[in-house]
Amino acid sequence: MDSILAEPRPAPAPAISEREKRMIIGGVLLTMLLAALEQTIVAPAMTTIAAALGRAEYLPWIVTAYLLAAIAMAPLYGKLSDIYGRRRVIFAGVSIFMVGSVICAMAPNMFVLIAARAVQGLGGGGLLALTQIVIGDLVPPAERARYASWTSGTWAIACIAGPILGGIFAEHLHWSLIFWINIPLGLFALAITSAPLKKLPMVKRPHSLDWAGAGLLVGATTALLLALNWGGHEYPWLAWEILAILAVSVALWIAFGWRLLRAEEPFISLQILSNRIVLTAAFANLMLQGVLLGLSVFVPVYLQMQVGLTATQSSLGLLGMLMGTFAGSTLSGRLIPKMTHYRAIAVFGCLVGGVALFVLAAQVDGASFVFALGLLVCAGFGVGTGFPVGTVAVQNAVDYAHLGVATGVLTFLRSLGAALGVALLGAVASSYGLRIGEAGVTAYGGTVFAKPFAAVFMSCGVIMIIGLVGFLLMPEKPLRRTQT
Repeated sequence: MDSILAEPRPAPAPAISEREKRMIIGGVLLTMLLAALEQTIVAPAMTTIAAALGRAEYLPWIVTAYLLAAIAMAPLYGKLSDIYGRRRVIFAGVSIFMVGSVICAMAPNMFVLIAARAVQGLGGGGLLALTQIVIGDLVPPAERARYASWTSGTWAIACIAGPILGGIFAEHLHWSLIFWINIPLGLFALAITSAPLKKLPMVKRPHSLDWAGAGLLVGATTALLLALNWGGHEYPWLAWEILAILAVSVALWIAFGWRLLRAEEPFISLQILSNRIVLTAAFANLMLQGVLLGLSVFVPVYLQMQVGLTATQSSLGLLGMLMGTFAGSTLSGRLIPKMTHYRAIAVFGCLVGGVALFVLAAQVDGASFVFALGLLVCAGFGVGTGFPVGTVAVQNAVDYAHLGVATGVLTFLRSLGAALGVALLGAVASSYGLRIGEAGVTAYGGTVFAKPFAAVFMSCGVIMIIGLVGFLLMPEKPLRRTQT
């Protein structure tokens, strides 16, 4: 921890014009598009992938493997960029991401695909954090929300293109195209960002990388996710296998906590986590990310199995929810600089989203596509309002020397929330007799699964309200007008 406290403040850097700032931010947003697109393009094709590769019971791990790798890398990317510079680390992340994409596209079976998704996560896991870090390098907190519309615009492209391309590729062409498309995008991103990132001022800071802590965290999380995926599915919840896996998870979590207390520079900075604003804002964003990724997995399945849509048609429902997320994020970004009590934006959004999900849970059996779509848009809107509030609050709560570490912690907790959200909702659905891998068999067979989906949407509503409580507990600090 002493090494963190000893980090230098940035030396004065040559002035960067507004045009140069826009070039740099535009370049890193292009790399962010890769990670954002990968989160929206896979879901509509999951049932087709299961039909092609088999072993549908492992289908949720297509999402989980990516998220586990992203969890391990998110805090480390911030530190690596402090050591080696933003440009080098961004290039490394994009390159690893493309290698994983090639392996995914050529995967001969489900297990190779899951392993390749983990490789993708190693590269893509830090791209979201690095985008926010670079924006933080260039723009003080009071002005940072103004660039939230740029971030939201990137998500909008992913929201529009991802579900549509995923559905079209899966239904009319070949599912592997959802991974092959990353190669030209990645090469274009590297070409576009090469020159602008050279203009970014760089202040190297010494860090020690806690790989042991990262390993313990991934092990603990993997064991927990295995228990959630297998409990009530492969084994009864009280079977010795499930209890043993949970015991291993608990032991690894305890070891991880011990490591945080003993490491010279722990995987997650205790100094950062002791900041109440960081802790509550990151916790709230963890909840919202769990809802967003969980719904991204289950909404297409719901629309196919319950409403009777095709893969392409179901992508429109996911598109509506994600466009709601974009609208909420854009509105939040524009309102934050104008409001003293900016957390009220996220509180209102979480309330709207939670109520929409409760209504959908109550009406899931007889809801028309239009009615369900409207509620999903409201749910997405609620989720979207919270992300800019959480990001700006966290970056405003720490000084510039801790910007990379704090942003890495925020991204790490969001990735953890995504992984746990998918696994938890999968466990809820499985406990009501629905296995997500069955979608490819029953989507067009007329089988009704109202209760499992009602439980999934009800659980998401509860998680949204927990996120609302997190924002209520978050102290509000006036936004800084300068970097330091």
